[in-house]
Amino acid sequence: MAVLPVKFTKTKRDKLAQVLWILNWISVITGAILFSLGLFLKVEINKRKELMAERDIQYVPNMLIAVGLIACAINFLGGKICYDCVDTTKFLRWKLIMLPYIVCTFFFTFCILVGALMCYSMQGEMEESLDIGLAEALKFYKDTDTPGRCFLKTTVDMLQIEFHCCGNNGYKDWFQIQWISNRYLDMSRKEVVDRLRSNVEGKYLQDGVPFSCCNVNSPRPCIQSQISNNSAHYNYDHVTEQLNLWSRGCRQALLEHYTYIMQSIGLTVLVIWVFELSVLTGVRYLQTALENVLRQGDPDSESDGWLLENSFMETARTNLNIIKNLGKCNQVDMANNGDPNINVPCSSKATYGPDNVPPQQQPGTS
Repeated sequence: MAVLPVKFTKTKRDKLAQVLWILNWISVITGAILFSLGLFLKVEINKRKELMAERDIQYVPNMLIAVGLIACAINFLGGKICYDCVDTTKFLRWKLIMLPYIVCTFFFTFCILVGALMCYSMQGEMEESLDIGLAEALKFYKDTDTPGRCFLKTTVDMLQIEFHCCGNNGYKDWFQIQWISNRYLDMSRKEVVDRLRSNVEGKYLQDGVPFSCCNVNSPRPCIQSQISNNSAHYNYDHVTEQLNLWSRGCRQALLEHYTYIMQSIGLTVLVIWVFELSVLTGVRYLQTALENVLRQGDPDSESDGWLLENSFMETARTNLNIIKNLGKCNQVDMANNGDPNINVPCSSKATYGPDNVPPQQQPGTS
């Protein structure tokens, strides 16, 4: 029994082919949108790749770019097929191609769905990459005269200003690293030398943060040093003074930024997947309806179209048997390859004498 059968008149078949021709051209545009979304995500990730660890997080934008390009090509071909299918005689040139085209397009639409789901599942890898990358960037913040790291101070400062964040997980992250280079420390001051000697690793640690952590909405001048020392500042309590510094960590800020982008892209890709699946369903109905017209021999007659000629279970069983038979044929071929005489014709009845050599044809005899 056919799955979801629909009866088509010639007028309905022609209208379906015309609509599908238009929808395939719209699908070319959606393919370009997929390509653009992948390119946009790739650019957004590369903009802050210095703040990310070396993780394989480029596979999502790369997949969207590839899927977008393939979508343009497949839907361009689909538009040409549907345009020719308006004329039943022109359908003959595509008859053998349409079923493989539908199967390939089905797997392609499945790739679109996978791409959408990957946008939602990428958050964990992105968070891990940001956590490690930001920790490394803060660690080398002071190395403004070291080649390959001199740009990190500007990068981190611009990040904290743009995203209103401070540190990796919070402003106290700056307390645990030396973010001021030794070239800017006054070694003639006893408190500087004592602070360096008091640290096992010889680092200059302090309860201070860079200027970029200052909250511009704070009603008082920004307090960057001796943050946890209430007596060092007038009318100050570091526990309740929440507006002085940005309280949110940059890892959380960047994660929210990328999560919003990826969820928006994922939703858009899901909508495109539904649209592509509906176009593919229409092409399948058009193909089966036209094939039934050819069987009937009357191009103006009604014909049935369906998604599957048999039920899902019967179709799966048939395809499984085909795969098994192909496997058996391959096994037979592999077994025959070991016998050099398997394809050599021979006759057991013909004997030509003691040496089994055929006698020469005598002239004038038949």
